[in-house]
Amino acid sequence: MDQTEKSQLPPKDKAQILSEALPHMQQYDKQTLVIKFGGHAMSNPQLSEEFAKDVVMLKQLGIRPIIVHGGGPQIGKLLDKLDIKSEFSAGLRITDAATVDVVEMVLAGSINKSIVSAINKAGGKACGICGKDGNLMLARKLEKVVRDADTNKESKLDLGYVGQPEKVDTRIVDVITGSDLIPVIAPIGGSDSGQTFNINADTFAGALASALKAKRLLLLTDVQGVLDKEQKLFERLTIEEAQKLIADGTISGGMIPKVESCMSVVQEGVEAVVIMDGRVKHALLLELFTEHGAGTMFTR
Repeated sequence: MDQTEKSQLPPKDKAQILSEALPHMQQYDKQTLVIKFGGHAMSNPQLSEEFAKDVVMLKQLGIRPIIVHGGGPQIGKLLDKLDIKSEFSAGLRITDAATVDVVEMVLAGSINKSIVSAINKAGGKACGICGKDGNLMLARKLEKVVRDADTNKESKLDLGYVGQPEKVDTRIVDVITGSDLIPVIAPIGGSDSGQTFNINADTFAGALASALKAKRLLLLTDVQGVLDKEQKLFERLTIEEAQKLIADGTISGGMIPKVESCMSVVQEGVEAVVIMDGRVKHALLLELFTEHGAGTMFTR
């Protein structure tokens, strides 16, 4: 809603909106929300600005927002400029030694600090870190098994320095959220041997939300959520319902691992996970403070 639209809204309607939002605000008071910021919302300047304002509003309402961000397109652009070839397999970037240096530079550097700056500009106070800081996220090498469509044989896929969360130490996040600061976290992990790992942002956010026993994990994506066979949105799914939709083919392709990750996070103690459309203006506020929400919620 721009300034013109705001000025045209009668004061009594503004008061009614705030009144209807109050019970939802009370539900999240002093609760931890892990928000994965990525997709089109990250690359669109206007949506990024509105996202930053919404995050600041959450903090001012007494909620503890924690931002985990992606950055695949930006990494790809810099790799192209540096003439470093990058390949994908099973939806993950194969990350060699040269690539992991670029990944860390982009994620923990330019992208992280641009989000921090946007939140600061919106009136908040953000602190940018990555999973290596304070040993927040220790990882191990991700082992991926793929099946050949022709021979049906399984083989191990070497993704290089792509990591799987192994241990989460939330102390640095606890310190930041316990103050007036908003943590903005790049999904880079370390290891006991000092190796750097590139971790999928959804996976990183899920592991962090589970460790924190967050109230919500909100995944901002470029899709509405989970759709039925008539392309209508499922507003809410239990784990059992989601499993049936995978079995009957309603949930298919690249949505399967995302949904399986959501179910795993819910099973590990997070109250609910939401796949939501980050292309919608004020998607966070719609999801948290209205009856209809802005995506598909997974619950136990």
